[in-house]
Amino acid sequence: MPGDTGYGCKMEGGVVHVYTKKTNMDKSTELDLPYPDLKEYIADLNVMMALVINGPVKSFCYRRLQYLSSKFQMHILLNEMKELAAQKKVPHRDFYNIRKVDTHIHASSCMNQKHLLRFIKRAMKKYPGEIVHIENGRGQTLKEVFETMNLTAFDLSVDTLDMHADRNTFHRFDKFNSKYNPIGESILREIFIKTDNHVEGKYFAHIIKEVMFDLEESKYQNSELRLSIYGRSRDEWDKLAQWAVKHSVYSDNVRWLVQVPRLFDVYRTKKQLANFQEMLENIFMPLFEATVNPRSHPELHLFLEHLVGFDSVDDESKPEHHIFNLDSPLPGDWTEEDNPPYSYYLYYTYANMTVLNHLRRRRGFNTFVLRPHCGEAGPIHHLVSGFMLSENISHGLLLRKAPVLQYLYYLAQIGIAMSPLSNNSLFLSYHRNPLPEYLSRGLMVSLSTDDPLQFHFTKVKSYWLGPSYYKEGPKCNDIRRTNVPDIRVAYRCETLLEELQLITHAVRTDGLDPIDEEDSLTMGPLPGQR
Repeated sequence: MPGDTGYGCKMEGGVVHVYTKKTNMDKSTELDLPYPDLKEYIADLNVMMALVINGPVKSFCYRRLQYLSSKFQMHILLNEMKELAAQKKVPHRDFYNIRKVDTHIHASSCMNQKHLLRFIKRAMKKYPGEIVHIENGRGQTLKEVFETMNLTAFDLSVDTLDMHADRNTFHRFDKFNSKYNPIGESILREIFIKTDNHVEGKYFAHIIKEVMFDLEESKYQNSELRLSIYGRSRDEWDKLAQWAVKHSVYSDNVRWLVQVPRLFDVYRTKKQLANFQEMLENIFMPLFEATVNPRSHPELHLFLEHLVGFDSVDDESKPEHHIFNLDSPLPGDWTEEDNPPYSYYLYYTYANMTVLNHLRRRRGFNTFVLRPHCGEAGPIHHLVSGFMLSENISHGLLLRKAPVLQYLYYLAQIGIAMSPLSNNSLFLSYHRNPLPEYLSRGLMVSLSTDDPLQFHFTKVKSYWLGPSYYKEGPKCNDIRRTNVPDIRVAYRCETLLEELQLITHAVRTDGLDPIDEEDSLTMGPLPGQR
């Protein structure tokens, strides 16, 4: 276990600052751990918003996207048979035995309904007398919990669980969230799919380990499971890490992300938090303490070794009553019961993550990325914040309505983890999903476990993708491992380089000669042709 550096940490203006000494921090030297300046961020945000609504820019980006779609169709017509022939030449490798990572999956719903049903029935038979819940100061056994619902193991079925998202959840995020409760009972969710409960998350750990075993058996499937940290209290991280270490919830096929629900308004209304900075402190201060002195949080230090990033989750379609600008209150002054806007959450999450990453890099520890839910619904500025701060995003459906942003996401090759089946139940019917369109234009998209391994498991990328995976163009591709033909990789690389060259050439060009519109638009014969 690495030793204590003796550094001190203090949150000022919503961002953690690190000092050389724990005592008398005001007199000690602050470490140089830079993070994005708030004024610069808001200025850039305004520039981006002006770009998104600029008419000529929209027209240009729309035409380039249409060109990319048409170019891909031409590529398919010319090279489809060559690509198929190249794939057939590779022995043993096809879609089913290439490595795939599900980059967007929540731990509380990583099992299917039948799996959860079998597990609940098994638990009822194996642990009927175990106290699993406290009701009015009295312990309730698992058997008694089900007796209060007039249910036995025999009565349970997939239909009684009622956890399938159907047409009644469309545009109803509240109903969708209630589907996480087995049989509509929040008590069963607390018992079976929570880490912090009376049985210390034992059942949840068991079912996660069963999912992990299935992944290990399949060999080629991997997942990045999301667990929740709410920011209500300072000990949430330690409880989560103790759960993971105590129950040995580990697999080579799984890495963890932590999702932070944007629920400050709920906690503030219940008087659980005094201001927004308190929520940020609860989320980030334990991480800084575990980085400065791992021995103060040994389980958390171990857990962080398997954490790859942070997610920001909630219903994006909720109206935002505040616009993030320089007049917005700092987190310490945000005491109102309204929720801060999406861009406010994302900026302070990213700023603290950046400082934390600098500190962890100094110590030789792993670092984290920001990969929020973004663009599933709500205003377009969510996608602007995501473009500026995120490593990749989940959903991105609204890019189909914003050609400027869609083109920028393409040029920057920001990853988009898309879930058409989930969207079909909530916000967008399956046949209208823009995934095929994004894919044809060359945006970096992933679909469920059919994932091209963009951002994760760096140590094993060489084994999965070949020793040259970090190079550009066809040189990076090893068809024996990826099953992707060199022709397709070359096409994607050449097309992207052409687009980047087009933009850089336009920037370097001082100006274009003006067009004499009267002459060019005349419908009569040109001068000299009469």
